[in-house]
Amino acid sequence: MSQAFAAVKAGEESLLCRSYSRYPLAIVRGKGARLWDVDGKEYVDLLAGIAVTALGHCNDEICAALEAQSHKLWHVSNLFYQEEQLELARLLLSTSHHSKAFFCNSGAEANEACIKLARRYMRSVKKRDAYEIITLEGCFHGRTLGSLAATGRESLSNGFTPLPEGFKQVPVNDLAAMGAAITPATAAVLVEVVQGEGGIVPLPADYLHGVEALCRKHDILFMCDEVQAGLCRTGKFWAFQTCGLTPDIISMAKSLANGLPMGAMLATDEVAQGFEAGSHATTFGGGALVSAVAAKTVEIMLRDKLADRASTLGEHMKAQLAALQQRVPGKIREVRGIGLMLGIELTVSGKDVWEELLRRGFICNLSHGITLRLLPPLNIEQADLDSFVTTLEDILKAF
Repeated sequence: MSQAFAAVKAGEESLLCRSYSRYPLAIVRGKGARLWDVDGKEYVDLLAGIAVTALGHCNDEICAALEAQSHKLWHVSNLFYQEEQLELARLLLSTSHHSKAFFCNSGAEANEACIKLARRYMRSVKKRDAYEIITLEGCFHGRTLGSLAATGRESLSNGFTPLPEGFKQVPVNDLAAMGAAITPATAAVLVEVVQGEGGIVPLPADYLHGVEALCRKHDILFMCDEVQAGLCRTGKFWAFQTCGLTPDIISMAKSLANGLPMGAMLATDEVAQGFEAGSHATTFGGGALVSAVAAKTVEIMLRDKLADRASTLGEHMKAQLAALQQRVPGKIREVRGIGLMLGIELTVSGKDVWEELLRRGFICNLSHGITLRLLPPLNIEQADLDSFVTTLEDILKAF
């Protein structure tokens, strides 16, 4: 441990709440798909701040948009009309079948907005006292009390109970269980097309279509959490588009403003009737500064066809990893994912492999102790991905 890193680590231990288990790195600078630590060591970033810096660190166009807006207007609250919000809404709505947007600050807030809108729509528009939200085992929807209740993981809710009522969980790939869980009190079903925190687990398209069909049959809402999988990462602009789904409501955050805190919810005209003035609000949501940056981010994603790029690079990576799996028999159990949202489930010590990758200059995430999670910038160079595969092969051959 260097003296420079030790000083940062000591400061963290002294000044910050102990709510994070941090990597043994103090990052001081980033550019593109590269990060540098306090000692000057360079890393290839295959995590992108957990699917956030989709355009890379300190993207020149994003920096220019940020600087330009910073001299114009930062924040006035949602008491005022703001052109920046409208431009962002137009861009986002052009990518989907939805008609209305609501802006907030994070994925958890976006999912809270979905939950609140679903309940209020059922009561104020449909005139039904339906409030229950059904989610899937293995999901992750956030850490506020409401989104934590939707997530349903005891390991995350320990010490925070009682959680809000009105949430049910059912097993994945069990349409009978989903059908049995729906009652007159059900307002909506909330799913992730790819369970990110669950270890990069894409859900089968036929199952998701079955869930949507049950929602239509029972006249309840079908909602998709696009926080991690959305915004081009899976090879389509939205993950639900990879399966041809038509959710009533979607949530998003992560890469929406390429590193500034930004979340949003999109809804159809019909469902958006559930909100009226004063029914839901946030002080900072959709502020001029972050909206301008988010609009530029989405503009670049569309202009540069980053969904297509994610699809191409993702297929290349899956082919490379499948070949690697054959060259190191018994070391890789499974390669999962869509686009540039990939998981490599290992049979050997995930912790040891992850630590050696870090030592050799590659940053990724380890999920559940066994799955290497890759969420790189969407504009990463193929050479960086190939270098990762070569390095991983070298490491696995030593086990």
